[in-house]
Amino acid sequence: MKLNRLIQSIALAGLGSTVVMAQDTAVPDAEDAKVERIRVTGSNIKRTNIEGSLPLTVFSKAEIDAQGITSAEQLLMQLNIAGNSSDNLASNGGIVSEEQRGNNGVSGANLRGQGADATLVLLNGRRVATHGLKGRAVDLNSIPFAALERVEVLRDGASAMYGTDAIGGVINFITKKDYTGAEASAFTDTTEAGGGNIYRANLLLGAGDINQDGWNIFGTLTYKKNETLDGNDRAFSNTFQPERGLSPDTRGTPFATVFNRPASQPNLIGTGLLDPRDGLNLIAINILDLPGGAGCAAGGDNMGPYDERLWSSLSSRYACAWDYPAAARIQQPQDSLDFISRASFKLSDNHSAYVELVASKVEVSKAFEPNQISPGTVFGPDTWYPSTGASYDRVYNALANYFGADQLNYGERIAYRWRCMACGPREIDTETTSYRMMAAFEGIITAFDWDYSVGLSRASSESDSVLGSGYHYQDALQQVLGSGLIDPFLLPGQRQSEAGMAALNAASASGVKLYGGESIMTQIDATLTGGLGFELPGGEIQAAIGADLRREEFKFNGDERAEMRPIFNAPFDNANVLDKVSRDIKAVFVELYVPLHDTLDVSLAGRYDKYDGFGSTTNPKVSFNYRPMEELMFRGAFSTGFKVPSFNQLFNGNTESQYTGLDLADPATCPSGVASETVPGCASIRPVEIFGGKEDLKPEESEQKSFGVVVAPFDNFNFSIDWWEIERTDTIRSAPRDVLIENYDVFQANWIRDSSGQVIAIDRRFINSGGTLTRGIEVDANLTGEFAGGNWRLNLNGSYIDSFKTKGLEILPYSDNLVGEYVRYYNLPIKWKHTLNLSYVKGDWSHNLTQVFRDGYKDELPVSVRNGSYIPSGWNPDVTSYTTYNYSLSYSGFDNLKFTFGIKNLFDQDPPFTAHQNDFAAGAAWEPRIADPRGRAYTLLLEYKFL
Repeated sequence: MKLNRLIQSIALAGLGSTVVMAQDTAVPDAEDAKVERIRVTGSNIKRTNIEGSLPLTVFSKAEIDAQGITSAEQLLMQLNIAGNSSDNLASNGGIVSEEQRGNNGVSGANLRGQGADATLVLLNGRRVATHGLKGRAVDLNSIPFAALERVEVLRDGASAMYGTDAIGGVINFITKKDYTGAEASAFTDTTEAGGGNIYRANLLLGAGDINQDGWNIFGTLTYKKNETLDGNDRAFSNTFQPERGLSPDTRGTPFATVFNRPASQPNLIGTGLLDPRDGLNLIAINILDLPGGAGCAAGGDNMGPYDERLWSSLSSRYACAWDYPAAARIQQPQDSLDFISRASFKLSDNHSAYVELVASKVEVSKAFEPNQISPGTVFGPDTWYPSTGASYDRVYNALANYFGADQLNYGERIAYRWRCMACGPREIDTETTSYRMMAAFEGIITAFDWDYSVGLSRASSESDSVLGSGYHYQDALQQVLGSGLIDPFLLPGQRQSEAGMAALNAASASGVKLYGGESIMTQIDATLTGGLGFELPGGEIQAAIGADLRREEFKFNGDERAEMRPIFNAPFDNANVLDKVSRDIKAVFVELYVPLHDTLDVSLAGRYDKYDGFGSTTNPKVSFNYRPMEELMFRGAFSTGFKVPSFNQLFNGNTESQYTGLDLADPATCPSGVASETVPGCASIRPVEIFGGKEDLKPEESEQKSFGVVVAPFDNFNFSIDWWEIERTDTIRSAPRDVLIENYDVFQANWIRDSSGQVIAIDRRFINSGGTLTRGIEVDANLTGEFAGGNWRLNLNGSYIDSFKTKGLEILPYSDNLVGEYVRYYNLPIKWKHTLNLSYVKGDWSHNLTQVFRDGYKDELPVSVRNGSYIPSGWNPDVTSYTTYNYSLSYSGFDNLKFTFGIKNLFDQDPPFTAHQNDFAAGAAWEPRIADPRGRAYTLLLEYKFL
């Protein structure tokens, strides 16, 4: 059929298409493809054709190299069906939310916005261990990317085939299966503006012909280095844009801010200070910003006036702010070394075996702004700045000139808030060591003409995070601050004293282990596939049966210091120590391929999983493929899926956090839960909030639906459109405070009271609650032709999100559609994404030009806009779209040598401006979940074959 030929040619070309090639065998040549059975990702049945009823996409190594993509993280950033979530290293480089805590160094795969823990990642068709620090998702940095042959993406739920986590889809990274010869490659990706350069070197060696010698062994070793890119390296990373609704909300500045304390604290230089202009009680005063002062910019780089209107805080009208996001790393430095080796043996004409080892070591270093220090709140009043030296007199004179000496107490200490630049940036270094050892047997049982595959594997991911600069022992830091050796009121050009720096360095906690963990998986799996001997009009019924036995283990070390001295602001996590918890999983699965007619076939699949601890789950899947004519194919599928709770969600210890706001009321007496002193029963409460795991959690469940059409009206043109829907229920999350308030009758037990009935704590541990509903459409179109003796191809691949809705309880209706709206922390559901690629090949030359488009969305509202007190003159509620172009040129005409030169971000497009606050998400004036901050970059790949 014409459609068959076109689909096959597209798949073999390795372009983004509707069919993915075999996951466990080399692609057959044109003649062998007629008889050799191959396995398609998303199905366990080997077939003699590569048509599929499921929407799948393949990326060949050549295509990946042409785009200058050097890591799985970069590939996911360009993949249109990938969610826009905090899954890359730029998005989790600073202070992160509670759910992301412990994700140091992790890059995750997130398809269709379902989350990295709901997207299954496979390596050569089998599972690998999740990251050692949290055990919730596979770290893409551990994938041996330079050794890849291709990447296959199943854009549909697959729990009926693979079990848990396959709600958003499946990404299968396929490495080489055998190799003979020797080759080396070197790659550089250098930015025009400086910073963030990427380098990679790879060596591949192999010997033995599997068909002639009966064996083959090969190994490949890769070193990769990502250099640091700081916020200060890019002009667009600037939070001092108050006219557009963005200004930093910090008064902890390198030249310290004086804090006006209550009059009940007479042992300070000034208490209860009132503005002579209007009698306003001031809170934060920076002498540089007082009328007649030198101005905030005189305090050093990245300082500017605090915008009291934007933050609705008039009591800080004389405060300065500091652009602390500019001090963060927006590309974390990374060093990685990975190795993969495989030995294959031909045992007979029908049986083979192989042993495979994959190992990697990844070092990542995140760094963000130096600690903000308010001594009286943590270290006690004796650590306020003492009366000593010129800095003290400078502050006193400036305050006296404006407020009058009669309001001051010369000689008393100064209450201040300070950004401790001398302390250095807070740095956390994470090292992750991963491996997977696997042995497998494959072949044909000739008596039945059935294929079999049996494998045994063990995988581990072990991670340790260690404190770098910026962290200090609290008792030693307290002594340093109270001594006066460290001066928080230094101007640019002035330096701390040698004695002060020596005392500060002596208090450093650099090198202290923060925490560590290990995730281990041991798996035995077996699959049989073949014909059942029943002929239908469309051919023989095919079947696959199999079993999967796994043991998953996880441990989290927490704080292992021998000397438990407190370290100021270090994010230790000792409450969540787990001493190697484990669970066993037993699964069986079956699949049927039923060719009802030459034009119609149906696939049926089902899988039964039994988990130690919380029971079993059964998940079916049905899909069809209907071809009423040569040029047209319809396909569709329905399935259920599940995601089991992680070890953290089940077993984490309880941690308590004091609610510090003044806006919370008891929902038993105040249904809105909003405090108001004028409404009876709505007095403000400040309970403790309890977070942690719960062992009675159930798995999340899902339903997936899809329907699509593939049209090939001409030999040189085809396109596909696929509609999909994912509905998740019993979603696992920390109990949202608003859900507990709005559904108080359901969650009364979560509001913990004392004997008098007063709320003293809120239980916000993990719960199964509510769900999400996501719908979208994916399109793919290919047009080919000839020009000037060469061949060209135009490909459009796009993803449209129609709906993204949530609800707090199963019985409640879904929320308003969040598509195109700003969402903190997690997936940012933009409406449309696409890549448009034009390639041209003539002889030894190959050209690629790609447009990458990301739609705009509604921005987060600044505080003053949200409460209606002030609208900045340049405020725009819309974040504009983001479009970049990439070009590459390849030449293979030299003997044994191939080079590929490329330009990324051809027109040096800056990320679009966004006013979201860096306190709640990474990025300053830009969105790392959408954009690449590196700017124009030049790539060069050299590949040389020795043998």
